Amino acid sequence: MFRSLKSDFAIIKERDPAARGFWETILCYPGFQAISIHRISHKLWKYNLPILPRLLSQITRFLTGVEIHPGARIGAGVFIDHGMGVVIGETSEIGDRCLLYQGVTLGGTGKETGKRHPTLAANVVVGAGAKVLGGIHIGTNTRIGAGSVVVKNVEANSTVVGIPGRIVHQSGVTINPLAHSALPDTEANVLRNLMERIDQLESDILGLQDLIGNIEMNRRNKKKDIIIGESQNLKDKEIIEFIGDDLNNDNN
Repeated sequence: MFRSLKSDFAIIKERDPAARGFWETILCYPGFQAISIHRISHKLWKYNLPILPRLLSQITRFLTGVEIHPGARIGAGVFIDHGMGVVIGETSEIGDRCLLYQGVTLGGTGKETGKRHPTLAANVVVGAGAKVLGGIHIGTNTRIGAGSVVVKNVEANSTVVGIPGRIVHQSGVTINPLAHSALPDTEANVLRNLMERIDQLESDILGLQDLIGNIEMNRRNKKKDIIIGESQNLKDKEIIEFIGDDLNNDNN
């Protein structure tokens, strides 16, 4: 347990530039406080002690705003940043070096017994307000975007966003858990693609309008040329016939 607490302390210094000292981390980080007390309540839970583990959990919730069921299993080096509103259910499992932001819920679905809460593998990042629901598995090195709702298994090295959660990126590259700007904005991408498509359609329509205008103009010009040509031909015939008659008379 003390080794895990040491890892919990070290991960805060590694991932939060605002952490400036030992006592500041101990006294001013509710996520660290909640996990530290949870490690005690989890030990008591494993010994099947009644009431006390749940009581510690509720006291922790009152003091930190973080609710962790004493039955939840939390690995080493887990960081709950800001903490307020985080809920972690009884059968949840959180791997080493995971990062959870405020408002995250690792919840169950329905009233079934047994494994009904999610499992997070190592180095998973869950953004603010995200909900991971049911007995699903989230693969190693996965990021879940803020506000997402995930209800299906996610393979390793994925990025998940949206409601319901959709895998928008998957690779074998190790992620930077603090690179929030690297999360893709799927809505913006869709809107951008639609705008580009609209621009292309407008350009195609303008081209068609120009083509139709040119065709109409050519038809008018062609019709005019035909009429003029026919009239000139008629006049030429009349002149030739007239001159021809005069020439014939002169020759006679």
